[in-house]
Amino acid sequence: MSAERELYEKRLKRYLTAMRNEKPDMVPIRPFVAEFTAKYAGFTCQEVTQDYRKAFAAVLRCVEDFDWDAVVGNMVYVFAGIPQALNLSYYAFPGVELSPQVGFQYLEPPEEKAFMLPEEYDLLIKDPTGYLFNVWLPRVSHDIVPPGEPVTFRHNLALLKGGMAMLDYFTALGGQNQALKERGVVPAICGILKAPLDILADKLRGYYGLARDLMERPEKVQKACEALMPHLFKVALLSADPEKQLPVTMWMHRSCVPLISMNHFQNIYWPTTKPILEALWKEGHQVLMYAEGNWDAHLETFRELPAGSIIYHVDRGDIFKARGLLKDRFALSGGIPNDLLAFGTPQEVREYCKKVIEGVAREGGYIMDAGAIIQNDAQIENVQAMTEATREYGQY
Repeated sequence: MSAERELYEKRLKRYLTAMRNEKPDMVPIRPFVAEFTAKYAGFTCQEVTQDYRKAFAAVLRCVEDFDWDAVVGNMVYVFAGIPQALNLSYYAFPGVELSPQVGFQYLEPPEEKAFMLPEEYDLLIKDPTGYLFNVWLPRVSHDIVPPGEPVTFRHNLALLKGGMAMLDYFTALGGQNQALKERGVVPAICGILKAPLDILADKLRGYYGLARDLMERPEKVQKACEALMPHLFKVALLSADPEKQLPVTMWMHRSCVPLISMNHFQNIYWPTTKPILEALWKEGHQVLMYAEGNWDAHLETFRELPAGSIIYHVDRGDIFKARGLLKDRFALSGGIPNDLLAFGTPQEVREYCKKVIEGVAREGGYIMDAGAIIQNDAQIENVQAMTEATREYGQY
C-alpha cells in the first residue's frame, strides 16, 4: 500500500469514527474552504468561479500544504459556466457584475417580482417538475421561452449549452475527488438536500413572499412542501455516496426561529423534513445538517431523529449547548466563528479552538471546522492556526 493510500485510509477511519459520534485517534479537521482556496493559491474569486479547473487546482494546493483530513473538492459550489450558459437572472458573478475579488452573490428579487407568484401554488402542488420546467425556468432565464411561444435559437442553444456545461463539470468533479484521495485526503460530502420550506424561500417565493404566505395561505405552503418531499428525497438518494460512508449535506437556510415562527416550524417545516431524513437513514445514509445561522431553539426537536442519523453542524449557535443536548445522539462539527478567522489573531484562534475541543470533543464525536463556509476574508495565518491547534489539542 502506498503512503498516500495508507494516509487516506487513516484519515477516512478518523472522519467516519467521529461522524458516528465515537472517539477516533484524534479530532478530524474538515474545513469547508471556498474562496479562501483562491486567496491561498493566488487566484481571484473571478478565476475560481469562472474556471473550475483553477478552483480544483486551488483546493489541491491547499491540501498539499495544510494537514486536513477531509475537504470538498470545490466549495465554490456555483461554477459560473452553468448558470451563464442558461442565462439565469439570479446570480451576480465576480468580474462581471461584481469586483473580481468578491464571491458570487445570489440576487433575490423583490416580493412583487418573485420567481413564483402566490396564485401559482396549485400548479406547483399538482406537478412540481412540470411547474419548474414550464413556468419557473422560463421566468428565471433570459433565453428559455415558456411552452406555447415560438422556440428561438437562443432557447435551443441555452438548453444545449447548459446540459454540456453540467456534464462537463460534474464529470470533472469525479476526477477531482479521485485526485484528493491520491493525496491522502477524504472527499468530505456526497449528495445534496434542502428542506421543502427552504426551497420555497430560496428559489420560488423569496423570504418576504414566503413570510406573507405563512400568514395568509399556510395550508398552501404545507401542501407545496408535501408535494416537494418525494422529489427532494429522490435527488438526495441519487446523489448520495453509493458506499454509504460520506454524508448527504442538508444546507439549512431560512426556517429557524425567528425567521419563521415556532408554530410554522413545528407544523410545516419539521413534518415535511423529518420524514426525508428518516428515509435516508433507513437507506443507510447519514445527513450533515449544516445549520446556517442559529438553530438553538430547535435542538430538542432534532433529538427526535434516530441516533446517529445526522451530524449537526453549528454556525452561529452555541456549540456547547448543542453538545449538552445532543451528545448522546449525534456528532457535531463547526463552531469556530468566521469573524474570528477574518479579524482575530492566530493566538485568539488557537485559544478558541482549544476551548471548543476541551468543551465538546472530549469523548469524541466532533469534527473541526468554521461555523460557515470559509471565504477569502479569512486570514491564511488564522486558518493555519486552526489547523495546528486542532492537531496539538485534539489528541486522544
